[in-house]
Amino acid sequence: MNEALKEAYKAYKNNEIPVGAVIVHDKKIIARARNNRQNKNNVLGHAEVNAILKAEKKLKDWRLNECEMYVTLEPCEMCKIIIEESRLKSVYYLLEKPLKSSKTNCVDYIKANIRSESASDYKKMVQEFFQNLRN
Repeated sequence: MNEALKEAYKAYKNNEIPVGAVIVHDKKIIARARNNRQNKNNVLGHAEVNAILKAEKKLKDWRLNECEMYVTLEPCEMCKIIIEESRLKSVYYLLEKPLKSSKTNCVDYIKANIRSESASDYKKMVQEFFQNLRN
């Protein structure tokens, strides 16, 4: 999760919503990504989608059923569909979204149990990002 947090921080520094994701295969990180929707003017520029595309390229397969994703924020509905289609085994996230969404049946979405300090720091970064956006 620390590597996903590093990606979120990079997104934050680039005036993107601070979300980072990594994909792990055989206990090795095979893809790292962050949000880049604003800078790329691409509605699909979510960290999860970017990480999936990199992992598919690395493995030369769109099926990621032996992979796990670590993402800093609970995936949105669009990303959940893409995650299911890519057949990721599990997704671990740090923060839940404020509005609860419906759960899916194909993928295990698991709230990561890590140091509360990391979650607290990340939450502050997200809040600061949106506060700056409003100002």
